[in-house]
Amino acid sequence: MASTITNATLSVTITEQLSLGGTEYGGTKTLEIAGINEVFKRIVKCVASQTTTVATFNGNAFASDNAIDLEDAKYIRVTNLDDTNPVELAIVGAATLYQVRLAAGESHILGAPDDLMLAEADTSPSFGTMADIASIQVNPASNDVDVEILVASV
Repeated sequence: MASTITNATLSVTITEQLSLGGTEYGGTKTLEIAGINEVFKRIVKCVASQTTTVATFNGNAFASDNAIDLEDAKYIRVTNLDDTNPVELAIVGAATLYQVRLAAGESHILGAPDDLMLAEADTSPSFGTMADIASIQVNPASNDVDVEILVASV
């Protein structure tokens, strides 16, 4: 008997709480994405000084082992689960990439990977044609670090 999964709405809430000198500067923002019926979630041990691919994307998910469908993915979160050590996170396209550092406990949140990124080698944004994400890779500097990735798709 085949099971049917009903579509769900992903609700992402970011809350900042900051009181400085008696004034509140925080806030709450909520994003809702309807029609979610697939989720990819895993915790990956990333070995020190080694690059670990935590997710791959492809226009045809069946064309690459364990690939997530590029057009169906709508939300991506990568979180450094370590309580001390940072990691370097690479968002890799077909021909370029960008990298960010995630300190202990920090997350990097992205939308749909289809036409999402543009990496440039200068300081003058072109706001040109965006490229697809091909993979997400992690490299911790000096210690093994656990990283969690969540991808929600329609």
